Amino acid sequence: MKLDFLPLDKLTVSRINMRARGKAPDVTDILPSIRARGVLVPLIVRPAPEGDFYEIVAGLRRYTAAALVAQENGGTNPLPAAIIDPGDDAAALEASLLENIARLAPDEVTQWETFARLVREGRKLEDIAATFGLPESMVRRVLALGNLMPRIRDLYRREKIDAATVRHLTMATKQRQRDWLTLFADPDRRAPTGHQLKAWLCGGASIPTTAALFDLATYPGQVLTTLFGDEAYFADPEQFWTAQMAAVEDRAGACREAGWSEVVVVPRNEPFHAWEYEKVAKRKGGRVYIDVRSSGEVTVHEGYLSRREARRAEQSEIGDAKPARPEITAGMQTYIDLHRHAAVRAELLGHPMMALRLMLAHAIAGSPQWSIRPDPRTARHEETMESAEGSRAEAVFDAARRDALSLLESPPGEPTLVGGAGDHGLASLFARLLALADEAVLGLVPLVMGETLMTGSAAVEAVGTTLGVDMADWWEADPAFFSLLRDREVLTRMVAEVAGETVAQANAAEKTATLKIIIDAHLQGADGRARVERWVPRWMRFGPGAYTDRGGVGTVKAAHKVEAARAALIGATASGEDGTGEENRARPSPHADGEEPLAA
Repeated sequence: MKLDFLPLDKLTVSRINMRARGKAPDVTDILPSIRARGVLVPLIVRPAPEGDFYEIVAGLRRYTAAALVAQENGGTNPLPAAIIDPGDDAAALEASLLENIARLAPDEVTQWETFARLVREGRKLEDIAATFGLPESMVRRVLALGNLMPRIRDLYRREKIDAATVRHLTMATKQRQRDWLTLFADPDRRAPTGHQLKAWLCGGASIPTTAALFDLATYPGQVLTTLFGDEAYFADPEQFWTAQMAAVEDRAGACREAGWSEVVVVPRNEPFHAWEYEKVAKRKGGRVYIDVRSSGEVTVHEGYLSRREARRAEQSEIGDAKPARPEITAGMQTYIDLHRHAAVRAELLGHPMMALRLMLAHAIAGSPQWSIRPDPRTARHEETMESAEGSRAEAVFDAARRDALSLLESPPGEPTLVGGAGDHGLASLFARLLALADEAVLGLVPLVMGETLMTGSAAVEAVGTTLGVDMADWWEADPAFFSLLRDREVLTRMVAEVAGETVAQANAAEKTATLKIIIDAHLQGADGRARVERWVPRWMRFGPGAYTDRGGVGTVKAAHKVEAARAALIGATASGEDGTGEENRARPSPHADGEEPLAA
C-alpha cells in the first residue's frame, strides 16, 4: 500500500464498494468540514483494470462531498488516497466493510478534549460548529464538561455513569463533586444518580426557577444552573420557600386591596381541587384561594367557595322569614318532574346537536349521574414525565385546550376542561355551549375525550389504529427513552432495525450502554452514518409488536383485546346476532343522511 494525491477526474467507484449501489450517499453531516478543511482522511483505492483510473473501495462519501465542493468552487485539490494492490477483491471488500461498519462514535469526553484544545488555540465556538457541521448548542454542551473534575469525566468515558448524571453534575461546585465522588467510591453507600442526584444537589427538593413568584435578580440565595444553559434550580429549598411565601403574601395583600373579602393560602400538603368548589362573584362573598404546591408552583384561583358554603349563601339570601306552605306536594313534584323528563328526552331525539351540547356540559361540569375525571397522566420517573410533558403532541393538545378554556370563559389557571363544579356550573356551561356555532362545539369533543381517555387502555389502541396514527409524526427517541432501556436482547434487536443485522451481530456481546450509543448514533446520523429517519420502537407503534416472545408488553396486550373485539363483531354481524337479520334488513340506515358510522 502506498499514499498519493489523486485528482477527482481519475477516480471512479468500485463495484464492490458497499455504498456503490442505490442513491447517492447523504453527505450533509461532513460537507461543512470538507468545505472548510478539505478531505483529510485518505480514500482507499486500487488501480482500475483498464485505463489510468483508480477505483474507490472505501471513502465514497468523502469523494461525493469533495465533488460537490468542486462544483461550488469550480475545482478542488487532489484527494489523499491509500492505494492497495490491484485485483484482490476479498481484501478490497474487507477494507470497505471495516471503513463503513467498524467505526464507533467518539465519546463526548474525547470530543471535549478536542474542542477545548481548539478553543485554547483561539478558535471561536461558531467556527468549531461550522467546521464539524454541529449545532452551536451541541458544541456548548460538550464544552460544559470542562466544569467536571477529571475523575468524573473518566467515569463517563468508561460508561460507569450515564449522561443524565453528568448533566446534573455540571451544576455542582468542585466541593460537591468531591463529596459525590466520595460516595461513589464507598462500597457501603450509594451515590445518587439521575434525577435523584438533582434532588441531592438541591437539598432534597429540585425546585426550578420558573416556579418563582419573585424577581430572581433580587434573590439572595444560590441558583444552580447546568452549564448547558437550559435548566436552573434553587440550591437551598428553605431559602426559596422564605422568598416564595413572602411573594405569596404580597400577592394575597394585592387581592385584599382589590376588594376580595378573604384570601386563603392553601398549604403545600393540601392541594386545591377546583371541582370541590363553586364559582362565586366577589360581591357575593367569593374568596381567593392561592394554591401553593410542593413543586414550588403557585396558582391563584379567584372567586370560589366550597359547595357547602355556596349552598348556605344561597339560603341566606332567601332570608330568615318562615317559609310559606309549598304550592304542591312532594309527590306532585315528582309526578311533574317525571313527565317533563320524558317529554324532553323524546324531543331531544330530533335535535342531536343540542344533545351533544348537553352531553359536553355534563362531561365537563359533572352531575350526580356523571362522574368523569381527567386522566392523571402520572409516572414514577421524573424523566418520563418531563419527556411526555415536553412532547410536540402534548404541546399541540395543550394549545387547543387553552383556546377552548378561553372560549368557555373558564377561570384563569384552570388546568383542564373536565372537572367543573356542580349543577349551577352545568347550567351556565350549557348556556355558553348553546351560544356557540356547531363547528366550535364539535371542536370541544376531541378535547374532552382526550382528557378523559385512559392512559394505556385498549381504547387508545382502538382509536390509534382506526385513525392510522403514525408515532413518527409525534415522537422521536430522547434521553428518557434510552434511560429506561435495559434489556440487552431487546437492544440488540433495535440495533438490527436501525443499523442492520451485521452490526447487531457484531455488537451482540457489548454492554447495553454501547448498544444505546450505536442506536442513538444511527438515529442522529452521527460520524458519517446515514441518518435513520422516523424510527419508532415496535412497542409504540399502532399496532404494536414485541422484540421477544417473553410477553409483558402492555400495548401488545391492548392490541389483542381490540383484535378480539373486532373479530367478535365481524362474527356476530355475519351470523345476524347483532340484530341485522332478515327482519331488520329493510329498515333504513341510521346514517342515510350521509354521515359515516364510526369504525369498529
